[in-house]
Amino acid sequence: MRILIVEDSVLLREGLVRLLEDAGHAVVAALPDATDLDESVDATDPELCILDVRLPPTFVDEGIRAALSLRTRLPQLPLLVLSQYVEERYASDLIIAQSGSAQGSAGPLGYLLKDRVADVSEFIESVARIASGSTVLDPEVVAQLLTRRNQDDRMRSLTERERTVLAMIAEGKSNQAIAAALFLSEASVEKHITAIFQKLGLEPDESGNRRVLAAIAHISSAGLNGPGAGPAQTGPNR
Repeated sequence: MRILIVEDSVLLREGLVRLLEDAGHAVVAALPDATDLDESVDATDPELCILDVRLPPTFVDEGIRAALSLRTRLPQLPLLVLSQYVEERYASDLIIAQSGSAQGSAGPLGYLLKDRVADVSEFIESVARIASGSTVLDPEVVAQLLTRRNQDDRMRSLTERERTVLAMIAEGKSNQAIAAALFLSEASVEKHITAIFQKLGLEPDESGNRRVLAAIAHISSAGLNGPGAGPAQTGPNR
């Protein structure tokens, strides 16, 4: 893939370039901030854009705002956002933007903690899954959202097993990977997923995007209902 990186840390930026190029990808630009992002995207035509959540000059939300701008301007461009912390508000902003796009028009989305980069094989696999069209959410983000007490009747109708399967869908896992993790047959996993879709009111669609919609329903029902909802940062410093 042709990949564009926006990361202010020189060490992490150069490390990402090396990892991705060693995996056979082409890094078409590696930027320290989002100042020239739009121009670089137009000039290099990347197939994936990787952005840090917090970028200069304020290191608050420049990266997430840049990602949301790209999602609006180029909705099919795959995005992978890297965060130092579990930042639920920013994950919510991205997913709400994803769900607000016309069905089938939004490109793949990833939200991972920077620790995942240290596990090279896992990180490269996540990049490949996003490239193949999957929504990939960090397991720690999903775990925190699962601990919230939600009042959505749809979510309360799910069994504990179905909640576990839904969390794995939100992480971007395939049926085969879910089956292996839960020691189930793929047929059993498919039955659970069918039940989840029915209980969440997700109908079949031509784009085959129901897994992404299920992940969105999962996050939305966890109480993340819009920009600014909840704390900007939770969990330990990483």
